[in-house]
Amino acid sequence: MFKLAGCCLMVLLLTCSLVRAEERFILMASTIGPIDAGIVSVLEERFEQETGIRVRHVGAGTGEALKIAEKGNVDLVMVHAKSLEEKFVAAGFGTERIPFMYNDFVIVGPAGDPAGIRGMKSATGALKQIAAKGAPFISRGDNSGTHVAEKELWQKAGVTPEGNWYKVYEKGSEGNVPTLKFTDQSQAYTVIDRATYLSLKNSIKLQVLVEGDEALLNRISLIPVNKKKFPRVNAADTTTFVAWLTAPDKGQRVVAEFGKEKYGAALFFPDSREWHASRSNEKGSR
Repeated sequence: MFKLAGCCLMVLLLTCSLVRAEERFILMASTIGPIDAGIVSVLEERFEQETGIRVRHVGAGTGEALKIAEKGNVDLVMVHAKSLEEKFVAAGFGTERIPFMYNDFVIVGPAGDPAGIRGMKSATGALKQIAAKGAPFISRGDNSGTHVAEKELWQKAGVTPEGNWYKVYEKGSEGNVPTLKFTDQSQAYTVIDRATYLSLKNSIKLQVLVEGDEALLNRISLIPVNKKKFPRVNAADTTTFVAWLTAPDKGQRVVAEFGKEKYGAALFFPDSREWHASRSNEKGSR
């Protein structure tokens, strides 16, 4: 797993660009959450075992991952911020947004819940209450998919988060895990994906206080980088990888099972067009 920035990231990309000259190699830029959860490495390993095609990844927030792809340095991106994804495709950097999997965001906070949001059904209502009470809130602040989702929730709530109660974590670009740990240390609130919370649940004191709102769904997409714009992109093997990831009996099955053994529940849910079509066909044949 790679989660590098600055010059370290440049060294990695330069090294990988040389490896990309080999046949049967794909380089993907992925949002950090699925990497931290462990599912990205599992998918890469299973695919390589079945096809012999190597896949490696660089980890970055969605905004940064798309910037890497805009330079033609990767073959594929796995990201989760619809507004940024649509701009990326519209600008010709990517071919299309392909539904892959989803989980959900939750609002977590201290057990004492000073803002009194526990059990609220509306995520935006909970954020309004946090702001009204001036309860401490931590933001990644890095234009990652998580940060974009948080900003969109504040916008829907009609609140501009500012003041001493609202703090941008200075190391937010390192991902959801360090951000959640910092939130726990600060005994504050934050918006985080459920997979990250479950992975740290036994080592932190924060609790899930608001969940289940449709607005908290976190959909993760695949976007192949456009070979017409960047001729060196390995479009053929990327197409094979995407087909494997979205196939109901391949990548989607891995997604459906991932996390059950360790956490007693799946951390992500299949969301490809092929998966939904297969479920519809199963229902229709009953």
